[in-house]
This record gives sequence, structure tokens and C-alpha cells, in this order.
Amino acid sequence: MRQSVPRARGRGVAVRAVSAAVRWGFEELGLHRLELHHSTRDHASCRVADKAGFAVEGVLRAALLHADGWHDMEVHALLNA
Repeated sequence: MRQSVPRARGRGVAVRAVSAAVRWGFEELGLHRLELHHSTRDHASCRVADKAGFAVEGVLRAALLHADGWHDMEVHALLNA
């Protein structure tokens, strides 16, 4: 999920969307591992990943070029246990 509309923010919409994608990936596609990457400046995405059950695995330094320069990317992962 890239962004949520302003009126949906803080209402759990993004967490429900990510959780639905996780269920689909694990149950329908048989995936073993999912990763979620976001800019370390994007605290809302970090909260979504955490609430959806993803664990922080590390930071990729200067991994993505945005209009305002290079961003470090935090990596979260979830295993199908």
C-alpha cells in the first residue's frame, strides 16, 4: 500500500489491507516469507508493519532515490509459521 487517503488515516485501513495481502500471499500463493520496505523517514509505514506482525530486520542505507535525495530503507519481514 503506497498511501491511504487522509480520512482513512489512523483508522486501521492500511493495517487491514496489509494483513489481507499477507493472508493471500501465505494461504493462496504458498509464500514462505514476505518483506515490507519503507523509508526510515516514514514512521506511519513502520507502525503499519509492526501492527501487521512484521519484524524489523535492518536498514538498507541510501537504498532509494526520492525527489529530496537518497533515503535509507527499513526492512521488515514476516515468515509463514
